[in-house]
Amino acid sequence: MSASGLLIIDKPAGITSHSVVAAVRRIMGTRKVGHAGTLDPMATGVLVIGVGAATRLLGHLALHDKAYSATMRLGATTVTDDADGDILEVSDPAAVAAITDEQVDAAVEPLRGEILQVPTAISAIKVDGKRSYARVRAGEQVELKARPVTVSTLQVTHRERTAGHIELSALVECSTGTYVRALARDIGSALGIGGYLTALRRTRVGAFDESGAITLERLEQLPDPRTALLPMGDAARMCFPTRVATAAEVLDIRNGRPYPQPVPGVTAVLDQDGSLVALVEPGPSAGDGGSSGTGSVRYAAVFSAE
Repeated sequence: MSASGLLIIDKPAGITSHSVVAAVRRIMGTRKVGHAGTLDPMATGVLVIGVGAATRLLGHLALHDKAYSATMRLGATTVTDDADGDILEVSDPAAVAAITDEQVDAAVEPLRGEILQVPTAISAIKVDGKRSYARVRAGEQVELKARPVTVSTLQVTHRERTAGHIELSALVECSTGTYVRALARDIGSALGIGGYLTALRRTRVGAFDESGAITLERLEQLPDPRTALLPMGDAARMCFPTRVATAAEVLDIRNGRPYPQPVPGVTAVLDQDGSLVALVEPGPSAGDGGSSGTGSVRYAAVFSAE
């Protein structure tokens, strides 16, 4: 079964993103499968999967902004900043009860916009060549450096008080590299009572939202799973600025000749039938000491005829 395109999978809770990739490999009958942006085992929702040649799009799609619905519990901390980790500290219920809604709002406000965020220690970030999560699970203390991220939306939609806890439901829209677990941690830290993530659903990655997602079970039930694939040309039109090439230009591109026009950013080049021919992007300038054919544009990926 040979095919190329994107799948928007509705990931269930309790399995890794790698497990989803393995399932898609089996269902689609190909080893050439990857994903754009990991979801933790506890998380559900949109996982963009590339099949065949579409795996070459994934590095660009992973850079797009993302949206989540999240549930945060204030009043305790965990080793992983989420409900999958062991409890580290539990705050005095009286101290939690004394926190006002206005104080919660004040703790949330500084986490909006362009911020510096310290990633959660249980992350795939490498520290001296070893994944941070591996160091933590080996009992090491890990301190990661703060990184710039953008949280364009952090909206508390519901709050509920229980014995010793404050439960927050929130909508989050953020740049790639943002840890929603860290937002829960930092809200709780600002209030002095701790916080962690109890549920997370990714509702959107760039142009792809949950309305177009399919479960693994449904995918496996299809008479021909290839019918669920979003063609690369359609995906490119959803995600990038596009240009339509003439037949002669398509031939030039596939023969490695320089792309003749400057582009402002990553741009999809389509043929007359709407199939994806290439992704082009600005190349190094003359002052960078690099070469990109024309000196201004380079090929991020070139695709053979679909």
